Amino acid sequence: MVSAKRGIRARLAIALAALAALLLVAAIVAAAHGPVRVSYPATASIILRHIGINTRVDYSSTAQRVIEQIRLPRIFLAALVGMALAAAGATMQGLFRNPMAEPGTIGVSSGGALGAVIAIATGLGSMHHYAVPAMAFLGATAAGFLVYAIAAGGLRFSMATLLLAGIAVNAFLAASISFVITYTADDLQVMRQIVFWLAGGLDGHGWADVRMVAPPILAGSAVLFVYSRDLNLMLLGEAEAQALGVRVQWTRRLLLACAALVTGVAVSVSGTIGFVGLVVPHILRLALGPDNRLLLPASALAGASFLVAADTVARLVVQPAELQVGVVTAFVGAPFFLFLLQRNRQRASLL
Repeated sequence: MVSAKRGIRARLAIALAALAALLLVAAIVAAAHGPVRVSYPATASIILRHIGINTRVDYSSTAQRVIEQIRLPRIFLAALVGMALAAAGATMQGLFRNPMAEPGTIGVSSGGALGAVIAIATGLGSMHHYAVPAMAFLGATAAGFLVYAIAAGGLRFSMATLLLAGIAVNAFLAASISFVITYTADDLQVMRQIVFWLAGGLDGHGWADVRMVAPPILAGSAVLFVYSRDLNLMLLGEAEAQALGVRVQWTRRLLLACAALVTGVAVSVSGTIGFVGLVVPHILRLALGPDNRLLLPASALAGASFLVAADTVARLVVQPAELQVGVVTAFVGAPFFLFLLQRNRQRASLL
């Protein structure tokens, strides 16, 4: 038992160290490139200074301002959003025992989208900088609670009922978004804002936004990590988990609430960014195995690296214009989703 725990800790330490190094490399590459080109040594020196490591590399005040005031907030925000979506996706896949589950399964992403669309369409977004994020978070939270209330309203709560409730609520929210878009079709400026928000993007944010979303995302993700052992035991079955001391219903509700929280906060600032919570946890599960004690923190770091890299591609591929980062993740995620469907179909044909 002791040697098994040491083995898990060693694997966790190695995986997290490698993924942290990958995130640092992705951040340096992202910060170095843009309309103002900054050398990699200077970029690395500026970033390392923010985490308390001083180097002797010289850099100009212009490079420092560009990186610290424009690029680093966007990089930090991309890392936090990627962390939230990937950690929530890994949790959902474990709870639903389905590799195609992701944060949008319980309607949180669609609820956030509807809240943001209403804020933009009614003019609230132009009245205050935080109106759209606030409405998006309220919509995401309300959608998550609605799905859970529907699923828990019967005689017996089940994850299958929760999944069906999520599908129904997602369909209703999508119809509501379409209605609002149709209502505002005559205002091209509003339509443009809505389309850009729905495509998912990280432009236009600063350190204030990072400070706003970091505490709930980090706190919610930490709870998911702490309860990863209980999630492992729940995969054995409810009776077995209860026999091993897990409060199954309470733990399930807590994990769902934290997954909805981090997703709602992420969606409130980034818009709808798809496939991060689907692709990253699934690839990590193939590489590292199904142990959630390793999978959840590794997925969080890998999700952060993935979204930082995707946002870098979105900024650079069509310069001087920008793609929305949700477009890049969709180009990566859609083929992977089709691969999963084909893989599951082949497995089913063998049974």
